[in-house]
Amino acid sequence: MSNYHIKHLEEYFQVYRKSVRYPEVFWEEVAEEHFLWRKKWDKVLEWDFTKPEIKWFQGAKLNITENCLDKHLYVRGDKTAILFEPNNPNEEAQHITYKQLHEKVCKFANVLKSKGIQKGDRVIIYLPMIPELAVSVLACARIGAIHSVVFAGFSSTALSTRVNDCQAKMVITSDGSYRGAKTIDLKGIVDEGLEDCPTVENVLVAKRINTNIEMKSGRDYWLQPLLDEASAECNPEIMDAEDPLFILYTSGSTGRPKGMLHTTGGYMVYTAYTFKNVFQYKENDIYWCTADIGWITGHSYIVYGPLANGATTVMFEGVPSYPDYGRFWDIVEKHKITQFYTAPTAIRALAKENLDFVNKYELSSLRVLGTVGEPINEEAWHWYNDNIGDKKCPIVDTWWQTETGGILISPVPFSTPTKPTYATLPLPGIQPTLMDENGKEIKGNSVEGRLCIKFPWPSIARTIWGDHERYKNTYFSAFDNKYFTGDGALRDEVGYYRITGRVDDVIIVSGHNLGTAPIEDSINEHPAVAESAIVGFPHDVKGNALYGYVILKETGEVRDRDNLRKEINQLITDHIGPIAKLNKIQFVPGLPKTRSGKIMRRILRKIASKDTSNLGDTSTLLNPEVVELIMKEAL
Repeated sequence: MSNYHIKHLEEYFQVYRKSVRYPEVFWEEVAEEHFLWRKKWDKVLEWDFTKPEIKWFQGAKLNITENCLDKHLYVRGDKTAILFEPNNPNEEAQHITYKQLHEKVCKFANVLKSKGIQKGDRVIIYLPMIPELAVSVLACARIGAIHSVVFAGFSSTALSTRVNDCQAKMVITSDGSYRGAKTIDLKGIVDEGLEDCPTVENVLVAKRINTNIEMKSGRDYWLQPLLDEASAECNPEIMDAEDPLFILYTSGSTGRPKGMLHTTGGYMVYTAYTFKNVFQYKENDIYWCTADIGWITGHSYIVYGPLANGATTVMFEGVPSYPDYGRFWDIVEKHKITQFYTAPTAIRALAKENLDFVNKYELSSLRVLGTVGEPINEEAWHWYNDNIGDKKCPIVDTWWQTETGGILISPVPFSTPTKPTYATLPLPGIQPTLMDENGKEIKGNSVEGRLCIKFPWPSIARTIWGDHERYKNTYFSAFDNKYFTGDGALRDEVGYYRITGRVDDVIIVSGHNLGTAPIEDSINEHPAVAESAIVGFPHDVKGNALYGYVILKETGEVRDRDNLRKEINQLITDHIGPIAKLNKIQFVPGLPKTRSGKIMRRILRKIASKDTSNLGDTSTLLNPEVVELIMKEAL
């Protein structure tokens, strides 16, 4: 029996039992069986959740790009590694082989070195979904630089915050990007963002949309001429298993974004292992994850996990609605996609459209369907199962986080029976538990609580960049000796897990975690605004949308409310990005608060979702009368 590839239910249970009884033996066997190490580890695992400190494969030496590229050159050098599907369906797709990708990565790595980038330096990557994005990530890893990809839909303010937090020496961007029928001026956003970023020495610019842009002399360089001059040979920097690989920023419930730090060895082993099992990848499959590499999904399941397995991974530049709502299915037919991994938001949006957009395409190549980013609702699950999978493809409803690095709870296709809306069972090595509000473990089945993990897995984030105390307080202080996920969950009668949503001030919109604090901070900068509170409410496409309650200053000035709403959303777009705009903005005389001054978001959530039958006892509030006033004017 191979620990590496689970093929049926009995095998899953055998492997799972072994992985939780003897976790170190289990992960050691996985690590020995499938990866290139320059030096073997001295110790498999050392951990202490009270500090918290976690170290996997201590003392081992490796370079992750040798495992993603060099290892495959002799066996599958001419196989497509990255299949790039451009935004415009009339532009030809690019098939980049493992040999070609290896050469591109080496050249790019040499360009980085020529600009003074060394092991441990931070490089911010702000690129659209074009091949250069994957290449630049791997080029950083090749030389031991720490990459931090910033989603190219974020604003200049969000970009500069991240540049300054990690003190990046370089930014990699492009002249612009295509998004459906629109073009976006990425270089302009970068220039604005870098006005107050003293650590950035160079900006490398890839050409994509061929517009005239300003290049700052001595700082900005076109990428292509540098690549043309670079050598195609670049020896990999030998890294320690616990050396940093990347920082990825995620929204916290307080204003400042959290730079989750992932290290090299454990992350490689876990993402490769979970990719193989969750997607049941076979040698000639064509795998497509529709995420952006700006999110953790793209890091783990477009770049590192697939390439470590020698897979063909698809990168799609465009959007599901361009040129029409059949685009995803057109790509599935065109490239004979076997595994398709997307967000419930996309599924809900496509399910609203005419089925003709699906039915005109041949989807029989599909073998496994997946969802990521948020729990999938039952209606969307059935639409996906019936119309895309023809009831023959298992749906892997995967639960995980930026912080976890890889998928923790998910069906294993052809092994675990699926159940709509349930992430089902933990993957090997993962030990979930439900806790009550008093910090006691909830045993047995048919129960609900806060989801924690009681034992480390190889791809867990090791810290928050520059703020270990915040890491400890956010993830390890709520429950003794456990990693707290921030999510609530229920465990059904057979032990399947269903994630019920966040229990903190983070709202999942279209699969993306948005902290309420930074959005409220942006709104409160408006000169007419005194205070604000944001909550999520159910939305039939996004899963959740954002509802803002805004108190205006009593200036005596009467402002046009619709214009005010536009101005508030513009502020949010400028500070965070259009992804965080509010669907509804209600102007209110006050906010329901406890006597200690805490906003009662639970009440605001109920009003926003039109569920006011049981608001609980409001008499203990500082200002109970305000609840009636808000309900009367609710949108």
